[in-house]
Amino acid sequence: MQQTTNTILMIRPVNFRMNEQTAVNNYFQEDIDIKNVDINTKAQAEFDAFVEKLRHVGVNIIVEHDDELMDTPDSVFPNNWVSFHENGDVAIYPMFAENRRKERRDEVFMRLEKEGFKINNIIDYTSAEEEGVFLEGTGSLLLDRVNSIAYCALSPRADETLFIEFCEDFEYTPVVFTAKQTVNGKRLPIYHTNVMMCLAETFAVICLETIDDKKERKNVIAQLEKTGKKVITINEKQMHQFAGNMLQVKGKDDALYLVMSQAAHDSLSPAQIALIEAYCPILSSSLETIETCGGGSARCMMAEVFLPKG
Repeated sequence: MQQTTNTILMIRPVNFRMNEQTAVNNYFQEDIDIKNVDINTKAQAEFDAFVEKLRHVGVNIIVEHDDELMDTPDSVFPNNWVSFHENGDVAIYPMFAENRRKERRDEVFMRLEKEGFKINNIIDYTSAEEEGVFLEGTGSLLLDRVNSIAYCALSPRADETLFIEFCEDFEYTPVVFTAKQTVNGKRLPIYHTNVMMCLAETFAVICLETIDDKKERKNVIAQLEKTGKKVITINEKQMHQFAGNMLQVKGKDDALYLVMSQAAHDSLSPAQIALIEAYCPILSSSLETIETCGGGSARCMMAEVFLPKG
């Protein structure tokens, strides 16, 4: 089992804007006063520059273009609707926002097969949408693939029963907790686990102060330490700059990089940067428009491909 991969699927946006359907519980989103067409143009420029940086260090990026007719403003975040696994399994997930459900397209699977990857089995959880139950892919699930442990912060987009079902199907041990952020003086659930936590091969970056329940916090720390991961903590202010929304990837010759946005990088202290760089270099790129309007960052834009070659 591998924790990191050299192949990443990314979806180039064509209708990117602030999605009013996700803004109801994604407190990272902000409205900005420029036209949607200009927002999309800026998002495309950020996307292209990001892809270029990843390719420059040897990451295999498969770029699939969004379908203009679908009107899917959040399609740039494919990791929420699909995950790809080493045994050839693909999981498809139920999405909270109705207009995000159109992001699930067979063309994406056809493209991966064309690139030589083998899909053996599709496990489809999307019928849960009919009951108003959601689990948004590796936004909701953080997978320690090597140790078969799945971490999940419960929220309106991460249902505990469905999470347990996923863990049974994919043979992961579940670690369930609640992570909260302060919004207008109230403690409210963080919409996705992957904005407060990142799992790398030998370390984890995590905003522990979002886990208000001391028992849950101790349990998460114990699981991470038991699996030999160095725990690097960030604070809630840094999390709001997407410092938890990172992904470790493989470049040329299996060199590891921790990928994050420029805002995330800028929010880190020299000591935190030194802790991370003791394990691998940081690769960052400006994603300001995508972060502000989309409420997601670098990790959300990358769907890891672990499928076997056919």
